[in-house]
Amino acid sequence: MEAELTALATAGATTMVGLMVTESWTHAKQRLVGFLRRRRTDADTEGELQAASDELTGARESGERDDGEAAAAVEAAWRARLLELLAEDPAAATELRTLIAELGDMLPAAAARGGSHYGPDLQGAHIHGGITFNVPPTEPDGSALPDQVPPLTVRFSNRVAELRELSRGLAAAGHSQGRAAVGVDVLDGLPGVGKTALSWHWADSVRDRFPDGQLYVDFTALQGESRGGDVSEALAMLLRSLQVKDDCIPRSLEERAALYRSRSADRRLLLVLDDVTRPAQVRALIPKGTGSAVLATSRRRLAELALDGARLISVKPLDEEGGLALLRDRLGEEAVSAEPAAAARLVSLCDGLPVALQIVSARLLVDEHLTMAELAEELTDEARRLAGLSLDGGHREDGENEEHSVSAVLDSAYRALSPDAARIYRLLGRLPISTFDAGVVAAAARLDTVAARQALGSLVAACLLDRTADRRYHLHRLVRLHAKKRAAQEERPDGEQRDLPSAEERTVTERVARHYLALTAFADRAIRLDRLRIADLSALLARATDPFAAPGGPSPLEWLEAERFAILAVLRAGRRHGLDHLVWPLAEAFTAYFLQRRHLAGWRESLTLGVEAAVASAAVAETAEDVAVAAQAEARLRSLLSRPLMDLGEQERAGAELRTAVARADVTDHLVLRASVQEFLGRCLERTDADQAVTAYRASLDLNLRAGEARGAAIARYFLGSALHTRGEHTQALETLRSARQEFLGLTEPDARMAARAQAAIGQVLARRGDTEDAVSALSEAARTLHDLKATHYEAQALVMLAETVRQEEGGTAEVRAWLSRALEIHEENGSGEAEAVRHRLAELDE
Repeated sequence: MEAELTALATAGATTMVGLMVTESWTHAKQRLVGFLRRRRTDADTEGELQAASDELTGARESGERDDGEAAAAVEAAWRARLLELLAEDPAAATELRTLIAELGDMLPAAAARGGSHYGPDLQGAHIHGGITFNVPPTEPDGSALPDQVPPLTVRFSNRVAELRELSRGLAAAGHSQGRAAVGVDVLDGLPGVGKTALSWHWADSVRDRFPDGQLYVDFTALQGESRGGDVSEALAMLLRSLQVKDDCIPRSLEERAALYRSRSADRRLLLVLDDVTRPAQVRALIPKGTGSAVLATSRRRLAELALDGARLISVKPLDEEGGLALLRDRLGEEAVSAEPAAAARLVSLCDGLPVALQIVSARLLVDEHLTMAELAEELTDEARRLAGLSLDGGHREDGENEEHSVSAVLDSAYRALSPDAARIYRLLGRLPISTFDAGVVAAAARLDTVAARQALGSLVAACLLDRTADRRYHLHRLVRLHAKKRAAQEERPDGEQRDLPSAEERTVTERVARHYLALTAFADRAIRLDRLRIADLSALLARATDPFAAPGGPSPLEWLEAERFAILAVLRAGRRHGLDHLVWPLAEAFTAYFLQRRHLAGWRESLTLGVEAAVASAAVAETAEDVAVAAQAEARLRSLLSRPLMDLGEQERAGAELRTAVARADVTDHLVLRASVQEFLGRCLERTDADQAVTAYRASLDLNLRAGEARGAAIARYFLGSALHTRGEHTQALETLRSARQEFLGLTEPDARMAARAQAAIGQVLARRGDTEDAVSALSEAARTLHDLKATHYEAQALVMLAETVRQEEGGTAEVRAWLSRALEIHEENGSGEAEAVRHRLAELDE
């Protein structure tokens, strides 16, 4: 084996030296650069090759040094370099043999003065300055099939669906009526997502389906060619692989393409094209032979090729299971099993991007003292994550380390963007959210929506941005960090500290927060207009367009559902940047969503941020009016906060928030606010002291009546009826609840949701009195109405009441189980503490 590798290294070095002083050197050098770069060399490969060529050319032209001695020295140096490379990576031998054969085909025309030459084997014909090449006595017989797709040097895993799709399409080309004679597939996706590895693995797995061989072109190695020249040179490479000699290759692109079609017409070939950037690079290289196939990879979405029948297959980052499989392949099952939580955390921090996971694996393999938990802790810091996803500290700028750094991989895609697309890309790094629509970007960049959508389309085409099924855009987390880094490097040359939020980032966040505040406020008012609100947003809303009021506009509740994670992210970023004047009004308006859907953890976080912002606003208020508004906002938000706290079982904190809310509200002359705070206080007290709760509800009712607040009075009356029921005053409770229900339905804007809640409470009182039939009727009607209104939390409560009412009835077990199962599903989805009690009831049924 060692002797074979030595001979191969010698042949390679001899071929290289022979070409260095010929007109074919430029093309040969690009092929060599591609081969050496794939071996992950750290050197300036192209620079070293050119330096060697310059040395030989200079020696020959100056006559001051024996050019034979110079050639021998260069050959010895590269023979040692190739031998070292082959020792480290024996799998490279196959590709090097193919490369030597291809490069050897360039020698005859260039070496005409020294005799014929058909390959790198040493025999005796002089070329230049004492360099001799041995050549076989006869022409090649053409029996050797091209086998050029590089081998994978690591184990391949995942991508089962993509491999199946490729086999279904490409391998079936030309085999049944109606199919294209030649199949064309294009893999696109984020830089570093694994497109090349996928193409190489698939090519190896279907070797027997392409009996005339496999061809390969890496357009990265042809980047120095002029536009169109890379296609022409690629055609020349393919023609050489199909046994066409250099002196028979036409000069023009059109003639080369025609000859290529002729030479491939009777063959069944697989052509793999790596790193395609333009449709023309694919179209001109499609072979003509029936049953042939083309598999291209691209960092761009080449939609134009779909017009030619090509299938565009987007390769996505790995999910958690796929990411863990990759780590197991690289690190071993034992290593991942020893730190399962840390391994999952690494997959999450890398957001499933294979190149990032490869680098993580390499770091762990190189540093035997580094644990997964330590590496995960390091990468948790966003400011340090990209630097941590590098094998050389991320300092290289010469492009040689593209596989060694996530930043370098993404830089290559970024450099190809137009100036306008690059500007929007940098702006995306400053957004407080990673999933957004064109309106968000328009607001952030101060563009109209059409211009924003066009810019985003450019980034989608560059595979730096994903378009989601609901017409939004999603930015991969590592891409977002890279965009932020590029913005810092190109737009903050003064070297501002990375751990401090930039002024530009604050400006972008403020624009986005204002955008979301207007839309959330419109949604809040569309859901319920006559609700207590402290923030005066009339000026903001007068300048904005209400999308929910337009014919065919979106449902406000569905919009809030889709945007809830984004709004929470905006609230967090707003607090971080001190945008408190926007944060607390946004938290207040956002409550309209949680009153309907009650995702408790999000509701608690939103209102906690709002309270913090209100307190901070009071501290910097410059006028008595601003101080009063901030105090009112604090009281309102603290009282609202008590609701998710109580549902989450945090009763003590809920009581503390309410005591502060009462203190803040009582010093104001805002009667409706004071009434609302008393209502929330009653709801908290009802769990421990029904008498005090009744007192609080009556105070709330009185304040609402004094303020002329009809809906507030109906709400206070509803809760008062519930408290009277708790005290055992069933007749008065029924009377009070029925009055509240009628008041809800009689409002100028009837409140069907609260009326249904009152109906459920009436059913509960009836059940307690023993009026089972009427109770079931009332509770069933309430549950149906709440379901139709998508008020799921209250639907679940009504279903539990219904189940409790009929569970003792003979033959009702199946219905009870169905009601409780639905209630459990709702509570689990909302993260409600009531889920455990329902789960216990279901277990009792099973017993």
